Amino acid sequence: MGSYSILIGLSLAIILSYLFDLIARATKVPSVLMLLLSGIALRQAADYFEFTFVAPKVILEIFGIIGLIMIVLEGALDLKITREKFPLIRRSFFAAVLMLVVQSLAIALILHYWLGVNFQSCLVNAIPLAVISSAIAIPSVAGLTGEKQEFIIYESTFSDILGIMLFNFALQANFGQGMSVATFGLDVIAVGLVAIASTAALIFLLDRIRLHVKFFLILAFLILLYSVAKNLHLSSLVLVLVFGLAVNNAEQFMVGPIKHWFNPARLTDELHQLRSITAESAFLIRTFFFLLFGYSITVSKLMSPQLLLQGVIIVVALTAIRYFYLRFIAKTDLIPELFIAPKGLITVLLFYSIPQQHLIGEVSENILFIVILLTGVLMMVGLLMSREEPAIGEY
Repeated sequence: MGSYSILIGLSLAIILSYLFDLIARATKVPSVLMLLLSGIALRQAADYFEFTFVAPKVILEIFGIIGLIMIVLEGALDLKITREKFPLIRRSFFAAVLMLVVQSLAIALILHYWLGVNFQSCLVNAIPLAVISSAIAIPSVAGLTGEKQEFIIYESTFSDILGIMLFNFALQANFGQGMSVATFGLDVIAVGLVAIASTAALIFLLDRIRLHVKFFLILAFLILLYSVAKNLHLSSLVLVLVFGLAVNNAEQFMVGPIKHWFNPARLTDELHQLRSITAESAFLIRTFFFLLFGYSITVSKLMSPQLLLQGVIIVVALTAIRYFYLRFIAKTDLIPELFIAPKGLITVLLFYSIPQQHLIGEVSENILFIVILLTGVLMMVGLLMSREEPAIGEY
């Protein structure tokens, strides 16, 4: 394939993704679903014309990692922290914690009794299926307003971060022993300290660099810090969230002596351009990730009745637990909150991170796709139903 043919293909993919975003706003059909189905269609066309193209898994992982960073940063740059929002943040945090833990344990038990595999491996495979994907949830709720939108942004972001932490906890060699809890606690303290230090350094650079080209430099440093922290088995997504919240709420964080080092007013001026670049980057990376993931799926393997049954059972279990929490514990609205718990980018990334000794043959990329597809359809239903809802009330 020639260079110009590749450029034509890349350009058409971006244009198609933009059109999908327009269609999604009008129809409430998530653009991610359209990208996934387009990837599958491209695979079918390639097989029909006997065109061979295999995307290395590492390319998919790189797109996924950068996309996750950009999407969480994009969401954080839209969130304002005020005293009035603390109850909302607290509710979304506890919702993310409780549902992540309970859903992970429920899926792990299903896998354990169904497949007869040791519980630790089942839990490691279950966690990716329980994490809510902020990469899908955040862009999809752009049409919502007020607390409903903010609750979903906070909950999905917390779910990503906590999911990574729980995943690392489940991978420990001393899992299930008292020492593993101590190790996990030290990791939480470490990532908190690193987040504060790295955020201060990045904001200092953003405030002081006067060159015209600086935003991609800041993003490069952020990706570097994220990757280094990840290699140290820290929940590095916290770094991204803290940086975004600190920049968007500079006037609240930078008080007293800190004002001598940073200029909140100047940071506010830079915020608009940083938001724009982050949003554009997130759109670009998300486009190629989901197209490639859809392309990597073999349709013939999706037709297995057992595979479809497993996917349906997992989604039913996830939805039932979410319904019970929202209805009886949180005692909050069900529309559209019950249905907006999509799986996606973070699910794939965590699945690719499972060590060889914990891989379960029956749990494959195809089950991931079924779960992603079904939760995406449920999200579409919730968004369609929310258009008929009255004004937003208190949670």
